[in-house]
Amino acid sequence: MEKKNRMQSTFVVWLGALICCALWGSAFPCIKIGYQMFEIPQDAVVTQILFAGLRFTLAGILVILIGSVLSGNLLKINRQNAPKILKLSLLQTVLQYLFFYIGLANTTGVKASIIEGVNVFIAIFVASLIFRQEKLTMGKLAGCLIGFAGVVLVNLNGNGLDMSFHLNGEGFIFLSTVAYAFSSVYLKRYSKTENPVLLSGWQFISGGLVMTIMGLLMGGKITKVTATGIAMLFYLACISAVAYSLWGILLKYNPVSRVAVFGFMNPVFGVILSAFLLGEREQASGIKSIIALILVSIGIYITAKVKEEKVEETK
Repeated sequence: MEKKNRMQSTFVVWLGALICCALWGSAFPCIKIGYQMFEIPQDAVVTQILFAGLRFTLAGILVILIGSVLSGNLLKINRQNAPKILKLSLLQTVLQYLFFYIGLANTTGVKASIIEGVNVFIAIFVASLIFRQEKLTMGKLAGCLIGFAGVVLVNLNGNGLDMSFHLNGEGFIFLSTVAYAFSSVYLKRYSKTENPVLLSGWQFISGGLVMTIMGLLMGGKITKVTATGIAMLFYLACISAVAYSLWGILLKYNPVSRVAVFGFMNPVFGVILSAFLLGEREQASGIKSIIALILVSIGIYITAKVKEEKVEETK
């Protein structure tokens, strides 16, 4: 009970979720830097899938090793958790990132970031209307709309935003957000009876291996390997390992809406960190980014303050 109360405190939820978002936000510029180190062209989607597969497989190994050491027992798959792990890996790793990489190759980064922001709405709708894990309230919707406005604002730079729509571009990015939203809801459900760290580690390993094999079979090749490149790959793996495991622990003890709403911070952190790491200072500077950060913060605060009523979850 003490641990549950601690993980539900406002300070722990905000700190933990913001750490996750900062790590995920750093992935945007670090992936670009990683492509440069491994000499992977921006349009080499198959090789990018291979690169992602290696990253997630390594992330899963790190999670299982560290989790096993901390718990004193090997976190292993059994007959009860195997189906849950496979479903999570399909949604969280395989489908989300396959749709994302293919979609990103056929649309602009600006539109992709804005569409990705929709995942918060989808996660809350799925948790409320389909799985009945919580109530859908006007307060949550208002908070989401304000936060989403911040995501749109931080990405409005006059380039790459129009009303065109292509299934293999914007459509695939949207499907990526749907896969992610469902994975968050399933992770919360499964964490009631399973260790979220175990679920995180093994879903990364299984999903990462599938993506690695797919990348190789489709002709993906990594031709340049350096010590700095391996270090960057290791950091990207650590991002996934730490952020997703911590996110799973937060979801275990809190409503999906209270945690998922922090997803609006991902593109904000991405823009800010890209300014420092990639020199993209024009988009991150000025009053626009400050207002965007304020809007996202207000949206998170409103959604997080909504009082929860117990509901009977759909099995």
